[in-house]
Amino acid sequence: MNLIWLVRMSKWARNPPSPQRVKLVLGIIALCLIIVGIEFFFGWPEWLTTNGNLQGGAPKF
Repeated sequence: MNLIWLVRMSKWARNPPSPQRVKLVLGIIALCLIIVGIEFFFGWPEWLTTNGNLQGGAPKF
């Protein structure tokens, strides 16, 4: 583990973030999980897909 991360965890233990900041971060994480869940269950919308090669690799011209 990097020593800088230990120092950062020590600072957070001494001065924890406000409850409002924690709620904000948890809300953003929840929003991301909702978006991933919608994409997983309903698929990616066709109108958001580019016209390139969908299988990866070099585009066909």
